[in-house]
Amino acid sequence: MRIGIVTATYLPSRNGVATSTALFAQGLRERGHEVRLFAPRHPQQRENEPGIYRLNASFRGAQALGAPADYPMMLAPGPLLSARLPLRGVDVWHTMHPFLAGQLALRWARLSKAPVVYTAHTQYDQYLHYAPIPQDMGRAMMRPHIAAFARRMDAVLAPGRAMVDMLREYGYGGEVEIFPNPVNLSAFAGVQGGPFRAEYDLPPGAPLVVYLGRLAPEKNLDTMLAAFAQARARRPELRLLVVGDGPSREAAQASAPQGVTFTGGLPYARVPEALAAADAFITASTSEVLPMSMIEALAAGSPLVAARSPAALDLIEEGQNGTVREPTAEALAAGLLDVLAPENLPRMQAAALSSAAQYDLKARAAALEGVYERVLLRRGKR
Repeated sequence: MRIGIVTATYLPSRNGVATSTALFAQGLRERGHEVRLFAPRHPQQRENEPGIYRLNASFRGAQALGAPADYPMMLAPGPLLSARLPLRGVDVWHTMHPFLAGQLALRWARLSKAPVVYTAHTQYDQYLHYAPIPQDMGRAMMRPHIAAFARRMDAVLAPGRAMVDMLREYGYGGEVEIFPNPVNLSAFAGVQGGPFRAEYDLPPGAPLVVYLGRLAPEKNLDTMLAAFAQARARRPELRLLVVGDGPSREAAQASAPQGVTFTGGLPYARVPEALAAADAFITASTSEVLPMSMIEALAAGSPLVAARSPAALDLIEEGQNGTVREPTAEALAAGLLDVLAPENLPRMQAAALSSAAQYDLKARAAALEGVYERVLLRRGKR
């Protein structure tokens, strides 16, 4: 099968959509499919990227809209660049975005009358405060556009229930398939966290909790830090590792209590080390869809302590692989202490690792292949 994927964000940008897209491309290629991936240019991209076709992009334009510093804004390709792209002969197109990337997928699909699949990844309402227009205006423009885009798709996928609810709220009433993101379990097998602890001067025997993700207002970092401080008052040996970068990093570091270590952004290849170093994972965010970081934490055997959100409810079996608490410092601190209790932690770590199996890349790539086969059958192309 020849598969075209159009994404507005891709490696080396560090975010869940870029990571999951790269993993799906890898998994599909391992199953014998040809994947042509179209993504914005990035100044740190590799020189040789077989099967990846870069489109012009603007960092200044993206940041004006509140995008992360390493998230370039894709620009529409002109006729000269389009003529050089391998757009013909594609059996099925897949996009993760309802805006320019999605419009390109629709336009290019017409060349070979191919079906288009859309994965709804982002709760855009949660990010309107970044936009340079009033939020009410942004909402009024965005919601009908996304609903109309979804209605033009041959299949609509969503990583978790939060995105299904979002699409319904936006006015899309069609079929949506819950389709979780993948994790490459083989990348976590046998990884030891001791060297990573030593690198950041973290005591080898101290209980360590990790947060991994973007440091931004919607992540509720103040509550997370306050929860850690309360838990540490009960267990002074407790440490917190904050992995990631973003606009809130400076303020978070300035207000962080003792016992917190900030690593900044890390290459994705080092994520298994960081998570393997930890005993548990914590997040106070209530805006998550089905974040890669939480799935990766499970793959590393780290149980989750999470504020109540649709993503947390999708991922966590209460008291087994983690706990869901109200988004307050007091509730999260209590949850953290419960998970780290010696009588609970070993059992919950084993359950975390076991629960990650359903997200293994091999299984998720096979499932995505099945989605493509179904839309092709409906189009009479198989």
